[in-house]
Amino acid sequence: MLGDRSIVLVGMMGAGKSSVGKRLASRLGLHFVDADHAIEEAANQTIPEIFAEHGEPYFRDGERRVIIRLLREGRQVLATGGGAYVNDETRRAIAEAGLSVWLKADPGLLFERVKRRSNRPLLQTPDPEGALRRLVTERYPIYALADVTIVSRDVPHEVVVEDVLAALDAMARDTAPDDRAPPEKTS
Repeated sequence: MLGDRSIVLVGMMGAGKSSVGKRLASRLGLHFVDADHAIEEAANQTIPEIFAEHGEPYFRDGERRVIIRLLREGRQVLATGGGAYVNDETRRAIAEAGLSVWLKADPGLLFERVKRRSNRPLLQTPDPEGALRRLVTERYPIYALADVTIVSRDVPHEVVVEDVLAALDAMARDTAPDDRAPPEKTS
């Protein structure tokens, strides 16, 4: 079912994409790549520095280019940044080279996970919880376009990994050739 396609984790900041992705890659014997780390490496700057110095549009363009490059590097588990899947071109590239898995989490859980971190430029506002809820409202309809949706909840990450593996297994069974198909008729 996956063939040479990558598994691409999408979703909001704090959904567990990196934590789940590392464990999922280990279970599948694949390389794990965190797109945010690859972006920082390519830019030789942190994401907050990129946002501060160049702005969000510049960051998103670099993010798109890095993700497209990563997808060309072969089968892997790729954790994307929260806004990556919102970009049409990035989403198309993911659809062509990968299987998208949305880690969907309750906004309250997301906020609990990210509120103590200062490396979230989009939450550096007087009302970070309100900013997060606005992002959820904007992005969830787009994330819903992913191939698979997995609920990321307040459980050990390994439980979410098991959910992803079960969904991938179910997809593989659903797309497997049907052995019971009638034989072709010949005249």
